[in-house]
Amino acid sequence: MTQADAAYSKLMKHQGLDHFAIAVPSTEDALKIWRDRLGFPVVCSEVVNGGAIRLTHLDLGNTHLQLVEPLSPDHPLHAWLAQNGPGLHHFCFKVADVGISHAELVAAGLAPASPAPHQGTQGKRALFLSKGATQNVQVEITGA
Repeated sequence: MTQADAAYSKLMKHQGLDHFAIAVPSTEDALKIWRDRLGFPVVCSEVVNGGAIRLTHLDLGNTHLQLVEPLSPDHPLHAWLAQNGPGLHHFCFKVADVGISHAELVAAGLAPASPAPHQGTQGKRALFLSKGATQNVQVEITGA
């Protein structure tokens, strides 16, 4: 086992996939596809981070689909949507404690994208990993 393998085995004590997220300019328009046409039920919909973003979760059976709509005019997701259009934005692992996972990631040299967790849905905290550490794949962790 390499040193990197040993470090990884101690990291990301994940509990599976929490959700994958699609960035959308309009939650209502996206629901016409994912809820109304495909039949995935809405689990919850919340405005978080001081009114900056709406997160809507749909139940896919073994995981959730999260619709991510930027609400504040200066939210960086607007630029992302302008460049990419609606589409897959990130996937997210469940962890028991985001704070512990954050410290473990930093210790292993996997810098998170921000210095502290942000508010997720249903009272969870969440943290994005630096895309430089994940070959440009947007990865989030969420938990208590």
